Amino acid sequence: MAGEAYKAIVVGSGPNGLAAAITLQRAGHSVLVLEGMDTIGGGTRTQALTLPGFHHDVCSAVHPMGAISPFFNTLPLDRHGLEWLYPEVSAAHPFDDGTAAALYPSLAQTARGLGVDEKAYHRFMEPVIKALPQLLPGLLSAFPGFSHPFLLADFARRALPPALRTARRFATEPTRGLWAGMAAHAMLPLEKSMTSAIGMMLMAASHLGGWPVARGGSISIGNALAAYFLSIGGTIQTGFFVKSLADLPPAKAILFDVTPRQLLEIAGASLPAGYRKRLAAYRYGMGVFKIDWAVEGPVPFRAPVCRKAVTVHLGGGIREIARSESAAWSGQVPESPFVLLTQPGVVDSSRAPAGKQVVWGYCHVPHSSGHDMTEAIERQVERFAPGFRDSILAKSVMSAVDMQAYNPNYVGGDINGGVQDIFQHFARPVLSFSPYRTPAKGIYFCSSSTPPGGGVHGMCGFHAAERVLKDGILDRV
Repeated sequence: MAGEAYKAIVVGSGPNGLAAAITLQRAGHSVLVLEGMDTIGGGTRTQALTLPGFHHDVCSAVHPMGAISPFFNTLPLDRHGLEWLYPEVSAAHPFDDGTAAALYPSLAQTARGLGVDEKAYHRFMEPVIKALPQLLPGLLSAFPGFSHPFLLADFARRALPPALRTARRFATEPTRGLWAGMAAHAMLPLEKSMTSAIGMMLMAASHLGGWPVARGGSISIGNALAAYFLSIGGTIQTGFFVKSLADLPPAKAILFDVTPRQLLEIAGASLPAGYRKRLAAYRYGMGVFKIDWAVEGPVPFRAPVCRKAVTVHLGGGIREIARSESAAWSGQVPESPFVLLTQPGVVDSSRAPAGKQVVWGYCHVPHSSGHDMTEAIERQVERFAPGFRDSILAKSVMSAVDMQAYNPNYVGGDINGGVQDIFQHFARPVLSFSPYRTPAKGIYFCSSSTPPGGGVHGMCGFHAAERVLKDGILDRV
């Protein structure tokens, strides 16, 4: 690497780091991506965690935001090996009586399946579906913009209330349970603001683009982004763990796909004291405990619709889910955890040997918890899929502590890059008109700790690179 000159360096090769690198390289600047691990990908890695021939997604598995990402959709990722596979059912939510509610790609089909809540679901979601294509670029940025003020006001009216309040729009427990499972992706108690925004966006994403998986595993996303970046002249070096700015070659801009804690460790001495104090106050949220299973045959769900869904939410009704999320948030281990489960073999037979499957499930736990949730999670799966335990061939578990050891960006097991409540949704990593730029010349954030936050969409990296380009720092002599 010595002797090579780069205008910009990106530290970290997750989707946001690669999105930043691609954006700068496309603008005509030479970019180097440095990755601490031996493989690229960040949260889009796929590994053989259990048995030979079983390909497990280490973190992200299903990508509703990837399918509608304004940035991804500008790239020819299909030419570089990315193929989205769409299940017939986006997500299913089973109940103890053997029935299940379901989210389909079709708005009408979803509404019909909700019975007496059919009209209520149409009233709630139709305006969102119509407005989102116009609002999405603004919503997936630092500030929503005001080019469509009436649409934005109506969206905010639906998005800002807590999920428990929004649930009152629906009359039946199945619909409320389905809604609660969507909102619980926020990694916040359901009585907090912003939980409705997450639930609403996920449902809308299903109706606009589906909930796909990447053929061969989530690593196909990282590989496609990296292949495109290399095809336009970019450079990637793996196995290069950056511990300080002194480790880096000269460059006019350095973009960090890390959270505030890591930036303080790497570049703290170069940052003003006031800014360091604000970064140190950045809040991280609940952790996750995750299990990857290699199983024989399909998961034996009692509700047939669950066998068609790549994503299944396990947690019973809204009250049970709300208790689970509140417990984890307040530092208690939930007795009956809300479990997010994926079974990509429903649409992707390449993940495991014939007749077998990879299955992935996690629950939210207190920040930095080392508690073993294996029994609690498997009990929840067995509750809705009797006989599941008998199908397990092998398993791999990761506690919240293990998650951080695997990837330092998952502080305390928080896979979202920090709490995303109403304040920290906009103040990521600090409240600023330019949240991607630090006060230190040439140092920028491009991670999910910046707007619009967590998810595999690349928009944090894209906006960070746009900020670099607007600052003109790469053109200066």
